This record gives sequence, structure tokens and C-alpha cells, in this order.
Amino acid sequence: MKEITITAPDDWHLHFRDNDLLAETVPATARCFKRAVAMPNLVPPVINAEMALAYRTRIKAAVPEGQSFEPIMTLYLTNETSQQDIIEAKDANILAAKLYPAGATTNSDKAVNAISTLYPVFKTMSDQGMLLLIHGEVTESHVDIFDREKQFIDDYLIEITQRFPDLKIVFEHITTADAADFVLAGSENIAATITPQHLLLNRNDLLVGGIRPHNYCLPVLKRDTHQKRLCEVAVSGNNKFFLGTDSAPHTREAKESNCGCAGCYSAWGAIELYAQIFDDLGALNKLEGFASHFGADFYGLDRNNEELTLVKDAWLMPELIELSNKQKIVPFHAGQSLAWQVKVK
Repeated sequence: MKEITITAPDDWHLHFRDNDLLAETVPATARCFKRAVAMPNLVPPVINAEMALAYRTRIKAAVPEGQSFEPIMTLYLTNETSQQDIIEAKDANILAAKLYPAGATTNSDKAVNAISTLYPVFKTMSDQGMLLLIHGEVTESHVDIFDREKQFIDDYLIEITQRFPDLKIVFEHITTADAADFVLAGSENIAATITPQHLLLNRNDLLVGGIRPHNYCLPVLKRDTHQKRLCEVAVSGNNKFFLGTDSAPHTREAKESNCGCAGCYSAWGAIELYAQIFDDLGALNKLEGFASHFGADFYGLDRNNEELTLVKDAWLMPELIELSNKQKIVPFHAGQSLAWQVKVK
């Protein structure tokens, strides 16, 4: 197959960042996605409806003229988040709130360090029909970094799903067979996003031949058996799994420092990378569900009316992207050939 047309896709998990970076990240996303769930881990974090709506305004201002694109806003949960915060957010059409265990990833130092104290908030979210998006890792230093996702399931996620069976939960950017199997075994209210890097790479791609900082993300890449399991569920046609890039820009200096930042900036080739993955796995006919249908259905939103066409025509991902302030970002898959590209109308 040399060409495929699908319902216009959405990205159900990404990081636009803020301020000057929006001029890069928003157009890069809006070129192929009609909607995107904007993560709230800014500095300061987006902790209430007023901040979320202000952030939405800044994102919308960066959408290229003539393009139709809608950010889906989220709240950043802290141990001070109140039930009233949730009610006000839902009234403002904020569809989800994000649970970061404190210290789990970029800008998560203000996040939750006692998850059980948020149970009243989870109850209100369930009552209000607001989704809970979870970065599912424990952060205790004695737990091996490769085991932290499974440990989170055992320590927290099982209990959360049992206590709040009507709460819709997205297990974000899953990285293990354990997470995939947990989602499969769960109720219809449990779903998961999967990134391109966790489908394309495993921990060899991070560590063999030297540390490769531009493949470093959190949750960290796992062994190839987990990668293969994620590929299996992604292309299975199961509506519990859908696209979420976790695209996360950092400058080259921040990634290549002695304490390199976690995150892969995949926005420049996001849908193209997924197309390549699904094609390589002989499942291109399953891409539309994963990219365009299942996320909208789980969020209770209409599917997009427009279409997007991809053609099998190789191109090279740039080595560097220069920002307006002259700083540079190394995109995910920098300098590598991608087999598919978006067809320009």
C-alpha cells in the first residue's frame, strides 16, 4: 500500500510547554492533529480552571492562521487540590486531571506525594465525569527504575480502580507488558496511551554503544519483550489503546547535559512514525482506530469530520530544529529516514 486516508487523528498526550516554545510546538502538532491533550506540568503548574483557560488562550494564539486545532486542557493534581477545584474545572469544560507522583518526571516536584489523600477528589471526578490521567510510576529510590511502572500498578492502581469503578482512567504512556495486560483485564473505564518511542525502541537503544540522551524519556525504555507486547496491543484493534505521543521538547543543551532532561520531541514526525510502525507490523488497516477513533470515543467526544492522507514517500527528519531565540532542539529520529509523510492538499 502506497497511500492511506484516515479520519484526522488526535494526540491524547503531549507537552506544548509555554511562552516562546508555543510558536514551535503548536504548529508542529496542528499540522497533522486536530486536537491534543495539553499536559499541565508547567512552571508554575496548571492547578485550577482559571490557569487552564489562560493556558488554552496562549496555545490558541499560536495556531497557524487558517488551521483548525483545539487543545484539550487538563489540571495538575496536588495534595492541595480540592473537590471544588474539580467542579469548577468541569464547569469550564476541562475534561481531565493529571496525577503525577512527586518527582516522577519533568516539573513534577509540586505533584502528589500521598495519593490516598486524593481519594475524595477522585470521587468527585468520578461523579463529575472528569477523566483521571495517570503517570503510573512509583518514585521511591529503592525501587529499580525499570520496575517502577509495575510497582505502581501493585501499590496504587489496583486499589484506585477498585475503589472508583466508574472513574475513567487513562494509564498514560505505558511501557510494560504488565501495564498492557492490566489495561486489558480492566473494565471499560480503563484505557492507555502508547508513544512512538516505546513502540520503536527498547533500552538497548538508550544504552548500547554509549548513552543516547535523545532517546531518554520517562517512563524509561524497557527491555524488548515489553516493546513487543506494546506493539501487539497497539495494532490489535482493541479500543482500550490509543495514540499519545508524549512529545516533550527540551533544548539540545538540556538533553546533552550531565543531568539530561527526559523527553522525546516527536511532533515533527508523529503520525508518520506511527504509520511506519503499523506498516512494518502489517497492520496499517488498524492505524485509523488507534490514531483517530478510540481516544475520542473514550473521552466521550465526537470523532473528527476531516480526513488526513499519508503517502509512502521517504524523507529525512532534520538533525536540528532552531527556535526563534536561536536555541536548538534535536527532534526524535533526528537525521533518520521516515517511510511515510503527510500528503499536502
